[in-house]
Amino acid sequence: MYRYDEFDAQIVRERAAQFRGQVERRLSGDITEDQFKPLRLMNGVYLQLHAYMLRIAIPYGTLRGEQMRKFAHIARKYDKGYGHWTTRQNIQFNWVALKDIPDVLDELAEVEMHAIQTSGNCIRNTTSDQFAGATAEEIEDPRPWCEIIRQWSTFHPEFSFLPRKFKIAVTAAENDRAAIRVHDIGLHMRRNDAGETGFEVIVGGGQGRTPHVGVTIKPFVAKDQLLDYLEAIMRVYNRFGRRDNKYKARIKILVSETGAEEFTRLVDEEFEAQRDAEKIVLPQAEVDRITQYFAPPAFEDLPDTSDVLDAAKAKDEAFARWVRVNVRPHKQAGYGIVTISCKPIGAPPGDVTDAQMDVTADLAERYSLDEIRITHEQNMVLPHVKLDDLFDLYQELDSAGLATANYELISDIICCPGLDYCNLANARSIPVAQDLQNTFADLERQDDIGELKIKISGCINACGHHHVGHIGILGVDRKGEEFYQITFGGRADEKAAIGQIAGPGLRAEDVPSALERVIETYREVRSSKDERFIDALERVGHDPFKEALYAAG
Repeated sequence: MYRYDEFDAQIVRERAAQFRGQVERRLSGDITEDQFKPLRLMNGVYLQLHAYMLRIAIPYGTLRGEQMRKFAHIARKYDKGYGHWTTRQNIQFNWVALKDIPDVLDELAEVEMHAIQTSGNCIRNTTSDQFAGATAEEIEDPRPWCEIIRQWSTFHPEFSFLPRKFKIAVTAAENDRAAIRVHDIGLHMRRNDAGETGFEVIVGGGQGRTPHVGVTIKPFVAKDQLLDYLEAIMRVYNRFGRRDNKYKARIKILVSETGAEEFTRLVDEEFEAQRDAEKIVLPQAEVDRITQYFAPPAFEDLPDTSDVLDAAKAKDEAFARWVRVNVRPHKQAGYGIVTISCKPIGAPPGDVTDAQMDVTADLAERYSLDEIRITHEQNMVLPHVKLDDLFDLYQELDSAGLATANYELISDIICCPGLDYCNLANARSIPVAQDLQNTFADLERQDDIGELKIKISGCINACGHHHVGHIGILGVDRKGEEFYQITFGGRADEKAAIGQIAGPGLRAEDVPSALERVIETYREVRSSKDERFIDALERVGHDPFKEALYAAG
């Protein structure tokens, strides 16, 4: 895990001190809210419906126990006792008083954390696969390159005021858990015919008002050319991206209107035009230094299987189910990757209390070599847990309310804060998610349904990623009344697709029963119990599911 050097630490301390002065000027009335807005956005501070919200960066979703413990402290001292994981692998605190935010930033700096570039028209937090460095699926750990991109993009003078916000994701596994095809730039680590590792470059993905799946503009870019090629993309975007209309300012619009072929030509032309003095010299020694921070931890030499684990599963049915649902294979024999669901039935998806953060920090230090991951699906991961320790870990998670066994099942819902918090929202999201969780709470029923990704957004900005849900739900306002538009067939994986609108919106109270009919239709048409909802939908088409959605209750 990367540790700040003296330059990182100085940057963070100086930015916190600078923002303290800006907050003092706002509180004293020396500057107006309109004047303050661009200053606070550069420091991750939003003004929402009821209070200011602070968004804190968690680079590529990786953090240590002491950092999680700091979040718990902030939740207790400055907020209302909880935080909210975002779909950018960050954390949001929704109730921090503006006067306290400089103190929070100072405290974050103590543990190498900040809120820089978590908002505004800049390059946001670079995200990655939550299993990176632990799964055998990847060709190498992509996180060193996420860190290199972080260092390159932070305070980059040319890209501090882009036409719109900009998001980059990196993965190295065939199974795409980082949703790279719905990012402004998605980087997929590949090997060329010579066996060298580089990057497939995917550009122009995104959700929001006009969702797009990104297109590959370069099948392979060598590691030593990556930053130069990214810089060429950013320069083309900075030059040609729309600044007159924020709804058409994202790079996805530029790629779509220019055409993938012409956009690629513009980027290649910019890349070739870079003079030697403009080239980014990335010394191998520096790459090695950063990579060393992500070296595999000190794993023990263990057998592939665990008698302790097998005995515990035989005695405890609930534990056996949790292992089956929430634990994935590790590249190291004798270890597993544990997903901690933050979606207990009936609770706001993605919220975690201060006590649960403290528990997670303790468990990470004892069971996961002091490493935690935050996922874009609003869950947590302990990436390096011995199989022998799984039962003890499970018992402690269960005591803390963190042992919900629903990873990738129908109740593992991505959900934005919606109209309960956000002044951009048209409708509430959290109550709809809770109603659906309660509707499908039965564990046997969840297991029978299998993998099904429901994603809910309270407005077209798509913070809940509804466009790429197997079932997407979008809150809309119709003459002052909240309705919910349903989409089918979205997916954020390596076969990324944008969901198709099924038809007219439904009232909130009608959504659970309508989706019950959809699920029963799926159970009737699936070719076997192993056929997932998304596969059955793609095989038989959308019509049976649309008919079920709008059938009389």
